[in-house]
Amino acid sequence: MTSAPSVIPSAAERGSGHLGDGVVPASKWQMRRDAHEAAIAERTDAHIARRMRQESHPVEDFLFTYYPFKVGQLKKWHPGPGVRIELPEAADHRYFDRRWYRIDDDRNLAEVDLDSWRADRGDGAKFIASLLSSTLNREANFGCFGIHEWAMVYKLTEEQRRHQQVPLRLSPAETDAVVEGHRIQCSHHDAFRFFTEPARPLNTLQPSREGMIANEQPGCLHAGMDLYKWAMKISPIADSALVVDCFDLALDIRTLDMEASPYDLRGWGYGVVAVETAAGKAEYMERQKMFSARAQALRSRLLDALAAAGVHPR
Repeated sequence: MTSAPSVIPSAAERGSGHLGDGVVPASKWQMRRDAHEAAIAERTDAHIARRMRQESHPVEDFLFTYYPFKVGQLKKWHPGPGVRIELPEAADHRYFDRRWYRIDDDRNLAEVDLDSWRADRGDGAKFIASLLSSTLNREANFGCFGIHEWAMVYKLTEEQRRHQQVPLRLSPAETDAVVEGHRIQCSHHDAFRFFTEPARPLNTLQPSREGMIANEQPGCLHAGMDLYKWAMKISPIADSALVVDCFDLALDIRTLDMEASPYDLRGWGYGVVAVETAAGKAEYMERQKMFSARAQALRSRLLDALAAAGVHPR
């Protein structure tokens, strides 16, 4: 699944259409806000409809259950740090009457309040900047072949598996044999912590939360998905175009993550990347490399946004 490209102007594109003194006129930012809300609706309406019907989805739900961000949070438009917004109408003032924004009622302007944001979120943001920077500058490892998902079902009964509504592609014994027949080298703590107890000793690393900065590497699919989490965690510093691009990458990576898993998602309209075969490994690595390149570009943009807010790696 390939998501539609973001329709929201990036931070680099925001230089045009400003009033004097670097202020974005109401007509410009309202258009961008409306485009952002439409883009989020396009990406989330199906999820909301399923939730109303109490239906689950083995791929897309991940972005709304594993990551603790509501659709309403995603829909809020943010211009990014250092951008001043014209507020000619009372409704415009109300739109920016939220945390970490400063409103100048005399001049009818709004902007991100960097001082209050740094006071509240500075320590956490420095950790995020350090993690992004260390990952950006580390060599990528493309040899994991997504076996982490197999290690999450290793030796489990059908009743114990997370996605009980989705069958396995192979028998339980064959699934376990795939885990036992590979060198497992998961470097991502939040993936490793979901390994079954029998699978944990089979991993060549024992990644911990404390070791994230030392272990995170740019070839890791979960590290790429987590860029969405970091973009939301530093809100409103990441402008909305960047948030949408991180969301899209997370969804595209999640698709590969599950197509390469032991689950059979063909009934849901997905393909199979059979990583237990040479052809499947080659396809997995090719797509992994493309996602890694996208993730590296987004890491750079996130670091630029943090730097614009006065936050740098430790």
